[in-house]
Amino acid sequence: MTALDPSDAGLGTPARTAEPDTGLAPDRAGDTILGRRHRALTLGIVTVVSLIAFEASAVTTAMPIAARALDGVELYAYAFSAYFTASLFAMALSGEWCDRKGPLTPLFSGIVAFGAGLLIAGTAQRMWMFVGGRAVQGIGGGLVIVALYVVVGRAYPPRLQPAVLASFSAAWVLPVIVGPLVAGTITEQAGWRWVFLSIPVLVLPPLAVMLPALRTLPPGGRSAAVNGRRILLALAVACGAGLLQYAAQDLAWYSLLPAAAGLALLVPCVLRLLPAGTFRAARGLPSVVLLRGVAAGAFLGAESFVPLMLVTQRGLSPTAAGLTLAGGGLTWALGSYTQSRARLEPYRERLMGLGMLLIATAIALVPLALADSVPVWTVAVAWTVGGYGMGMTISSASVLMLKLSGPDDAGSNSSSLQVSDALGNITLVGLSGVLFVAFGGAAIAPAHPTAAAPATPSSHPAAFAAVYAAMATVALAGAWVTTRLRPHSGTTLAPKVVP
Repeated sequence: MTALDPSDAGLGTPARTAEPDTGLAPDRAGDTILGRRHRALTLGIVTVVSLIAFEASAVTTAMPIAARALDGVELYAYAFSAYFTASLFAMALSGEWCDRKGPLTPLFSGIVAFGAGLLIAGTAQRMWMFVGGRAVQGIGGGLVIVALYVVVGRAYPPRLQPAVLASFSAAWVLPVIVGPLVAGTITEQAGWRWVFLSIPVLVLPPLAVMLPALRTLPPGGRSAAVNGRRILLALAVACGAGLLQYAAQDLAWYSLLPAAAGLALLVPCVLRLLPAGTFRAARGLPSVVLLRGVAAGAFLGAESFVPLMLVTQRGLSPTAAGLTLAGGGLTWALGSYTQSRARLEPYRERLMGLGMLLIATAIALVPLALADSVPVWTVAVAWTVGGYGMGMTISSASVLMLKLSGPDDAGSNSSSLQVSDALGNITLVGLSGVLFVAFGGAAIAPAHPTAAAPATPSSHPAAFAAVYAAMATVALAGAWVTTRLRPHSGTTLAPKVVP
């Protein structure tokens, strides 16, 4: 759920000191986000976000069957991390593209790329082709997420923007409940490929609804030079992360060469994309940015392996395995609502610390289900706890980022938050994949299950236990980072990002 969560609302939006209005009551012009002026655009945006949310939950449900059908369980983690690797570059590209040409072209280009990636994945005959399709999806997703926030910033007055961004969160609730059920049913009755092949057509109607309003948006405000250096830095980070993932798939001596090349690209470029002091948890904004990547990466690194564990270790159907994650989506929205209460503002850092502890606890509880004596619903309960922690932590990170940003730094600091999110996902999902393979996960026998002949459980508990132990440890480290969120006394603004 990190890809389009409303906690990213700071992108290109100046910080506000007044408490935001809900936008549900008429403003001075008698307008609301569902009034005549904005209704079509609002419904179109919410529908697009809902479909992307449905795709995210559906893919998680179908992924274990797809990986086994393509004899590629050892590459299971890369089907997730490839998406975020490609989207990291696309986010930087979309930001510059939107500033120069407006959001219309990158939005539609992103939708096309997203659909093309689904088609590639749905028709893949080898796991590497499937991973490639996920990377194309990531390019589309990165273009779309930034363009949508730019649309909100340009099409709605400041008073209505919080309500639109809150609708992003609401747009996730139904898909995380329905998505696993629908995807699981399609996977079992028609095959996993149709989960990917059926979604592109559904995106066309909301785009048609949005198009008239999008055409009336003002063009980009910066018609001159594009910050090509920032785009190249993001491309280098994506390439470096890709090389590291490639090296990690085979822990042999000859993997040292791509690993070294990946580090040489990744480390210096990341240091320039993020605020100074991020990786040493310097007080203030650097720690806020670091925590965003730690929280998102630890949660997704664990979540990616939950359906695979339940299908291969406990013999659940894809539908049942996917539904165990549904509660997390609901409590994520509840956690986001909790942190927005005005009376809790003085305790925001403590809320984030509590959120990280809840995430660590949830991840640590999941491997208990590897024992047959532990009921499977334990995983569902754990994930509702973890989702609540994520809602408090991720949303609060954006609030603190805006609070610690000056008017001239809000855009670049928002971009840094996005980069940290994507980088955390790439790094920690990739680490989960390495641990999974290193502890024998690749030995899970490939299968071609059908409704009549479901997959036979294949026992490799150590591989899953290693993943969850590592991600729980990372989440605990994130709890320590929350003690570094408050700047030193007398410091109000954070250091600028190195250009």
